[in-house]
Amino acid sequence: MAGKKKVTSTDIARAAGVSQATVSMVLNRKYNVSFSKETVRKVEEAAKELGYVLPKRKMRKESRREKLLVVFCSNLTNPYYVMLLQGIELRAKEQGYGLFVCNTQRDLRMEERYLKMMNELHPVGIIYTCNPSHCFMDMVEKLADEIPVVIVNNQNEHLNVDAVELDNSKLGRIMARHLLELGHRKVAYIAPPLTVRQKQRSKRVEGFLKEFEKAGLKDQVVIKAADEEIDLDIAHIDSEYKIGYDLTRELLEEQRDVTAIVGLNDMIAFGILDALQEAKLKVPGDVSVMGCDNTLFASMHKMSLTTIEHFVIFKGRDACDIIMKKIDSRREKYTEVEPISTYHVEYEPKLIVRGTTSYPKSGIKGRKKRN
Repeated sequence: MAGKKKVTSTDIARAAGVSQATVSMVLNRKYNVSFSKETVRKVEEAAKELGYVLPKRKMRKESRREKLLVVFCSNLTNPYYVMLLQGIELRAKEQGYGLFVCNTQRDLRMEERYLKMMNELHPVGIIYTCNPSHCFMDMVEKLADEIPVVIVNNQNEHLNVDAVELDNSKLGRIMARHLLELGHRKVAYIAPPLTVRQKQRSKRVEGFLKEFEKAGLKDQVVIKAADEEIDLDIAHIDSEYKIGYDLTRELLEEQRDVTAIVGLNDMIAFGILDALQEAKLKVPGDVSVMGCDNTLFASMHKMSLTTIEHFVIFKGRDACDIIMKKIDSRREKYTEVEPISTYHVEYEPKLIVRGTTSYPKSGIKGRKKRN
């Protein structure tokens, strides 16, 4: 007795009265084109009646594609990005997704290389942990037309993609208000390179300056930013710590009359603390110090750091959640026309006062005079 004839997609197309291409896309859940509920029903019923089974190899291949998320990260040495990745990974693991992390190291060539790899990787979603470089905005927007793309800290109003927002200007204002309320009038702000590509850094500094300007004290703020060449080097685990340490040493040599020093982030603030300790200046007795990001080390350092909490791990989790929602909405067809939705999530930052800020006392010059 001859074996039962194998059912093909051509057989299903004939039975359902549709094209073979439509059968392939419906059965493989590839809804690049919207199909009516009636069309989907006819194809699925015809396949069931004829006893059609999807080839296992294709199902496994498709399954792998559906499980891959890509994360673009500019720096894996800063605890801030590690915390973001932790939030993303925790949620992705819960939902059975794997991660492919692209560490661009702020190198345009690396970023371009990774973006070109997306056609081969076939991720179901992409998370940028900072803004894409301007020269690749078109490539990112094109990807966003095909798969969900979420940007953490999107500062480009022209890039219409899902985002977990961070108002860096607001962070700077909160830092400044804290010091002003304590009575500090002469302060220094230490930052990595403030380049055009790193607008997020500049926004934080601008917010800080605006608060001092409102108080009529803008000219009392000393801004010390690292040289642009530093961003061209591969980041090391102590890169930002060294910025804080080296620029504080420079500040001390210049004998600037300041009562507080602010680091753009916690890692820079740790460098500031060690440089002051080495110079035998007390914190906060002689100089107050403040950071931002509330990284894990901020509460573990030998002197707990005053900082700003803006819920970094939660942002990573939410970026992943947005990707999942977009994937689910594309799988579940409630209408013939797929809706277009853009998610924007933002957390209200919170001041965390610990042991490194207090009322102004002697300051750098005052301490040197006593010595």
